[in-house]
Amino acid sequence: MNKITLSLLLALSPALHAAEQATPNQFIDVFAKIFGEHKGERKGHAKGFCAVGSFQALPDAKNFSSVAWLSGETVPVTARFSMAGGNPKAPENARSPRGLGLQLKTANGQLQHFAMLSTPVFGAKDPENFLGLLQTQIPDPATGKPDLAKIQAFRAAHPDTLPQAEYLAKNSPPWSYATTPYFGIHTFFIKDNSGVEQKVRWQFVPKDGVKGLTEAEIKAPATDFLQKRLADRLVKGATQWTMQLVLGEAGDTETDPSVLWPKERKTLDIGLLSITEQGGEACTGLNFDPNVLSTGLRASADRVLQMRSPAYAISFGKRLTGQ
Repeated sequence: MNKITLSLLLALSPALHAAEQATPNQFIDVFAKIFGEHKGERKGHAKGFCAVGSFQALPDAKNFSSVAWLSGETVPVTARFSMAGGNPKAPENARSPRGLGLQLKTANGQLQHFAMLSTPVFGAKDPENFLGLLQTQIPDPATGKPDLAKIQAFRAAHPDTLPQAEYLAKNSPPWSYATTPYFGIHTFFIKDNSGVEQKVRWQFVPKDGVKGLTEAEIKAPATDFLQKRLADRLVKGATQWTMQLVLGEAGDTETDPSVLWPKERKTLDIGLLSITEQGGEACTGLNFDPNVLSTGLRASADRVLQMRSPAYAISFGKRLTGQ
């Protein structure tokens, strides 16, 4: 290790060796330092829009589990497509995750929330490393930009922060929200019809196929196109995704969302998500907390997943009060 690298690591030592657990308010604060204050906006995934549609389980789903939204009934869906981060004017050709939030509401009033990303893994293994990574991205007051050397040093010291960045570097940003796969990234447990809990992750695979931007589009000046492209697509009819359950096996991590399960894991096609129209303000009052689960499902002990509820609640409260 050369002297420059050692000096940089020592300068970063508070972030590299966080002794205390991260708190929800720290995430709200660091997002404001990175992206600026945007009163009345969501603190994460600030740029986005609502949509509506439905979910219907495939015929074999009820043979697997009696979870209410797998009964085969057509369940109304409120959705929100979004860009990651706290910038409400985020460039839509950026190499950053896209988000999809869903709320399903069954006939008996049960709610099921999904909060998904276009990357199959999260940016860190736990809240502390994710917070540390975000802190390195706070712009330097002298330049107005993050110090790339600090970011690289933190990633080198915390290899769990590399997989998502590598995925984004290797895969083009989505051409449309309709040509994007979405991943649950966290582990949940679903009770099957024999009463046994099965650990699962879920993913939504676009019926329109996966399509990314060209290199020329990525390098072009930033423009807003995602909402229009989805609107243009919906003129032709509903855009759809097949929901798949990935069945975990012994040894597959239940608590580290930065680790992808092996590709050979069995998947079940469980349902069909249909988005039929853009939804105006349909999702404005919704907080897509992924820990809102219907009967027969429970969350894992993943601490990133657990952190989402209080962080989302704080953001939601600030948004409602115009902060």
